[in-house]
Amino acid sequence: MIKRVSVSLFFLVALSCLLLTHVQAADEPAGKKPAKTPEAIEKGRVIYYMRCSFCHGLQGDGDGPVAYQLIPRPRDFTKGLYKFRSTGSGELPTDEDLFRVISRGLPGTAMQTFDSDKIKSGLTEEERWQVIYFIKTFSEDFNDPEFDPYKAVVNVSSEIKSSQASIEKGKKIFQEMMCWECHGDGGRGNGPNSPRLKDKFRGDPILPFDLTKGWRYKGGNTTRDIYLRFNTGINGTPMPSFTDSLNDEERWHLANYVVSLQKREVNNNPVLSAKFVSGELPADPDNTLWGSAASIDVLMAGQVIAKPRWENPSVDLVTIRALYNDKEIAFLMEWGDRFKDTVHNPEKEYKVSDVYKGYVSWEEITRDIGNFRDSIALQFPTAIPAGTRKPHFFRGESGNTVNLWVWKSDLEESGQPPVEEVNASSPGQPMKIQPPEGQQIKGKGIWKDGVWKVVIKRPLLTEDKNDIQFEKGKFIPLALNVWDGSNGEHNLLMSLSSWHYVILETTVPMSVYLYTLLGIAGLGLGEFWLVRRV
Repeated sequence: MIKRVSVSLFFLVALSCLLLTHVQAADEPAGKKPAKTPEAIEKGRVIYYMRCSFCHGLQGDGDGPVAYQLIPRPRDFTKGLYKFRSTGSGELPTDEDLFRVISRGLPGTAMQTFDSDKIKSGLTEEERWQVIYFIKTFSEDFNDPEFDPYKAVVNVSSEIKSSQASIEKGKKIFQEMMCWECHGDGGRGNGPNSPRLKDKFRGDPILPFDLTKGWRYKGGNTTRDIYLRFNTGINGTPMPSFTDSLNDEERWHLANYVVSLQKREVNNNPVLSAKFVSGELPADPDNTLWGSAASIDVLMAGQVIAKPRWENPSVDLVTIRALYNDKEIAFLMEWGDRFKDTVHNPEKEYKVSDVYKGYVSWEEITRDIGNFRDSIALQFPTAIPAGTRKPHFFRGESGNTVNLWVWKSDLEESGQPPVEEVNASSPGQPMKIQPPEGQQIKGKGIWKDGVWKVVIKRPLLTEDKNDIQFEKGKFIPLALNVWDGSNGEHNLLMSLSSWHYVILETTVPMSVYLYTLLGIAGLGLGEFWLVRRV
């Protein structure tokens, strides 16, 4: 039986992770810390079992019933190894460190915010302190005066304000300290060491952080936050403390450089305006004409709607632009992807009986370079909706189908036409590739330094009833599917977005479309949109 439920929370949580990181990074308790008493610990135990044990386990060992499907794995509290602290390398965290993490969550992971001022299902300040007191009982180190974290708090000196001179000094330090070996020359987490790194918790694979993703910094994205990481290191990972290798001034310069790499503003406008140009549309993703087109950032989330469900996507944001002339329309998609994956091996695809399919563990998937292709799909309704009813944003539905333009890196690499035009009527049915005479789209993809840029273009109007037709002044729904091959993604294991819109820019003032825009805004969070859970 298929049940429809609202997906608003699903995408609002993703949006919160992307947009609230900077605000959350400053979380501090508003009131006085309550006393650590047996009663407080007991209340914390009850809260922990009800709210935390599903991931972290009843024994605090990071092995709860849903832990197998998450990466990174939930923290093992019994080891006393905590990543985000104000204390020296290898030291325990202070209570205030734990409070910050529990309050703001960890962007890009399953660790949500528990601040009741931010979400209705959160915890009050007192409840957060209580659960902290209980969590500390899992490690005896917290009872040993020799390991008192308050004696190991690192010094934070006066900040060196960012300037071009400071950034240049930081860039030089980045090179000299060989930060690029893990994080890559451009900071995108694709350095030569990145495929073989492992954590110290279970020996799980761990990828260096993509420093350009300002919305994903787990310990905060400000200069001070990053400087603090250089002082403390990140316990349990290959990221060391630099207190012995860089002086204080150098750590500030390096922090300023890292901040300069960040994309900090996320343009989550739901409407993409396609710009009219009089000449030929560019097929090259690097053509300078693309810089004249407005862009929006499309938020992506793991496909958890239909079996097999995937909680560990790597692509969380795609920037998209559109241009059109009197004959064609073209889209440019740009997204971060550490590794160029241009081979696809069907024999290694996830093949399990439907009886056993559910949420898929990352350990069940082949997550290595050279097994699966990178790919992206633009999705439209087969016909522009006459009213507010759109096809389901995940592959449509019976009687309300979708038209997808699917670019595949392996086809591009082998010199074949890299884009296929297909139709779909539900995620449970195979997509239908249109016949050769129906293939009217063209595409080109370029990967460079951890970024894919893909252009797909097609005539505005076709005679095929299975194709979307682009009309000026119409709000045309648009959604995205993305696959990262080295993350094991293929078939339904992928990232996806909800519906956005593209409108062909005209000489008519946008104010004419005011009521339509208001309707979209009103329906956006009310519908947003429907998700099917099988």
